[in-house]
Amino acid sequence: MSRKLLYLMLFFCFTNCKTKKIQLKFLNEYVIQDSLKFKNTVIGGISGIDFNNQQYYMVVDDAKNPRVLVADITIKKDSIKEVTFKKIIHLKSNSQFYKNNILDLEAVFIKNNQLNLASEGAINKGKNPTIFIIDTLGNFKEQISIPTYFKAKAAAQPKHNATFESSSISVDEKGFWVAMEAPLKIDGAQPMFYKTQSPIRITYFNNQTKKATKQFAYQLEKIDKPEKGNINLNGVTAILAIKNNSFLIVERMYQSGYENKGNTIRIFKATINKTSTNTLYIESLKKEKYTPLKKELLFDFISVQHKLTNGVIDNIEGITLGPKLSNGNSCLILVSDDNFQVYGKQLNQFLLLEIEKQ
Repeated sequence: MSRKLLYLMLFFCFTNCKTKKIQLKFLNEYVIQDSLKFKNTVIGGISGIDFNNQQYYMVVDDAKNPRVLVADITIKKDSIKEVTFKKIIHLKSNSQFYKNNILDLEAVFIKNNQLNLASEGAINKGKNPTIFIIDTLGNFKEQISIPTYFKAKAAAQPKHNATFESSSISVDEKGFWVAMEAPLKIDGAQPMFYKTQSPIRITYFNNQTKKATKQFAYQLEKIDKPEKGNINLNGVTAILAIKNNSFLIVERMYQSGYENKGNTIRIFKATINKTSTNTLYIESLKKEKYTPLKKELLFDFISVQHKLTNGVIDNIEGITLGPKLSNGNSCLILVSDDNFQVYGKQLNQFLLLEIEKQ
């Protein structure tokens, strides 16, 4: 089944169930063994995922060897039974673009047999976040122009390791959305233990013009568990367009001091409505009034943490639509970034959720 057909079926559900609340149901977890080797590389650092033409494409967050994994995910009886890696797409080093940039890959989607990738760059080294296109052999094809305030040396002061964290093709496939992980300094504060103005920007890029044409602000949640260590942060790690004006948004809260249970992962539905402000040309969200996206909590993984390996919900950074389930409902597959175990024991965790209506 093609992605376009999956989107059409999902769009039909969301459009024709306006009086019924859509909810998410956890189905199962599948964990890949630590440091699994595949074609002389280690499986890990998975930071984005897309399902297209029966295959899954996953970007690997490894600036020294940026690459895309291609895999099969076998779902039987509404459970993930196996994840089988098929090939690796290495980014060819003969491109000047590759030589000029630090490619910290965070997101991927497929269109016209090409891969649209998003990279965080390296703000602390003056290297811009980027959006670019490659072919299925890893050859560079095209770079997409981004608003100036996202660039490394901009007065807006993007935060290192918190820029272009996620992307999603639009439902009509005429463009795509890219979301920041954390606020620009000029826009607001990092989330704290009390309510703050902490908006991230979600930007739409038109496929024909190859430029940003609209943008909306999304307010992050405050930190809501007690402080135990010196790291307490929250940001958007994944986004998925589900209809023309709606998204599923993954917020990942991480707090040190909780050992391997420092993550709080939630999925929100965010909606563009008539009052939502187009923030594309607003230089500073601190200085101007705006209306952010409407948001509602759909799922908090704390509710199923007891069903997960070692009671751990890990560093979820990717979300995609999967194939239809046995009852005809749509499903979601989420994946975690284990950071190659650099910070201690983590999981290569795949999660399967059902989209159902009450």
